[in-house]
Amino acid sequence: MAIKSVYLPRTDKVGVEIKRLTYEYYAGHSISQKRKSINSLKRAAQKQGANNFLEVSSKSDNKLGVALSAFNLKFRTVKHKQLLIVENAFQASKVFEYGGPYNDLLFVSPREAKQDPRLKTSGKLIKFHFFGKDYPNHPQTFFYDWLYINALIKNQNLYLKVLDYDCFSDIEFNENKSINCQAYSLAMFVSIKKNGIDIKSLKDKDVFLNICCAEYESREKETFRNFFA
Repeated sequence: MAIKSVYLPRTDKVGVEIKRLTYEYYAGHSISQKRKSINSLKRAAQKQGANNFLEVSSKSDNKLGVALSAFNLKFRTVKHKQLLIVENAFQASKVFEYGGPYNDLLFVSPREAKQDPRLKTSGKLIKFHFFGKDYPNHPQTFFYDWLYINALIKNQNLYLKVLDYDCFSDIEFNENKSINCQAYSLAMFVSIKKNGIDIKSLKDKDVFLNICCAEYESREKETFRNFFA
């Protein structure tokens, strides 16, 4: 047995409810093993009342979940007309003490971009720089959430389908090693949309941060409490 978080969009306010669920974990890296784990997690979520569950990763057994993976989700920039993949854009935007942004990461595979050794040998992450604008690295998931959600908004055929779901997971996300999670970002988007906010306004990073700031503050307090629990 193992424990993993699932992410539920709140409808009473902008935010994400994070539930830690116990499920049966199937060891192995094959898609068949991953999907056994996903199905076990799905059953655990349904027992908690989450009836519309979506795994968001390249291992998902749902085509929508696969398409929403940051390794697959693409968007076109307005100014430069480039077709970018979310994972590449995120990694290429990192600015460290001793290097970055590494714009060449826009043009490799998503896996190569994520595993580029410079991302671990350039010192402390200090900010993000995306197409001429700086973005802070605090709140910790702000830039990733902003980037993912704005990429999603450019794919109306995908985001309209997402609104039917009330629980998201990412079987590939390791909470002990990573901070940013596409399932969390997706739940945040659904919460924003279902709270009646004009998603066109989310392009402005300051507006986005203002809308989500209470959620970020609440999440950081919860993380602090869990750390000392």
